[in-house]
Amino acid sequence: MKLFIITGGSKGLGRALCEQFMARDYKILEFSRSAPHEYSIRTDLADPEQSRLTVANAIASIDSSQLEELIVVSNAGTLEPIGPTSSKSYSNLIKNMNTNFVSAVLVLTGVIAKFQAAACRKVIVNISSGAALRDRAGWSLYCAAKAGMENFIRSLALEQQARLQPFIPINIDPGVIDTEMQALIRGTSPSDFPEVELFIQRKNQGLLVPPDKVAAAILRILEQGSLSSGERYKTSEYGG
Repeated sequence: MKLFIITGGSKGLGRALCEQFMARDYKILEFSRSAPHEYSIRTDLADPEQSRLTVANAIASIDSSQLEELIVVSNAGTLEPIGPTSSKSYSNLIKNMNTNFVSAVLVLTGVIAKFQAAACRKVIVNISSGAALRDRAGWSLYCAAKAGMENFIRSLALEQQARLQPFIPINIDPGVIDTEMQALIRGTSPSDFPEVELFIQRKNQGLLVPPDKVAAAILRILEQGSLSSGERYKTSEYGG
């Protein structure tokens, strides 16, 4: 069995990835709040303990010895709330940090614990962002989480080197995708996000990449026989 596990696969890039992996005969497990697909499992990633337990229960009965390949994609993320943290409610700040970082770490940790001994090709993908490498006013939480997840993946890669059956953890920068998140950005007030006009121009100039094109580039990255553990890949260099 070839298994594909993803968080945040209900729409956008995540949905496009699910469709392309399904076309390649992978068993799909998709975790999201809306859970719209037949292969979806409902969970709220703003609640790390619920998410951890939901994923653990979903994979508990899978026989590791039957796996031919395992691809795990941490894709769920949110920009909200956009703006200075001092102007936002603490509950919304916590939801952002839980979704973008805490749940991502806990879910990946649970998957690793379950399948560490599986003797097959195992790849962990963190869907990152340019925000991991640069600061943007109004995106302090998002930038922090993306940078944190990239470092988590790099450190995880070092830890996996010592394992008999290692995972290959990598970061992938998908570029600027034409998704609902981009629409949210364009609708933000300049007082919360001073660079909003730049993103409006990108849309008007046709610079946003369709999700299915980015997903196809991610597949091309993953189909390489010699992925470098801990490496950062950019879909723009693979036709995305």
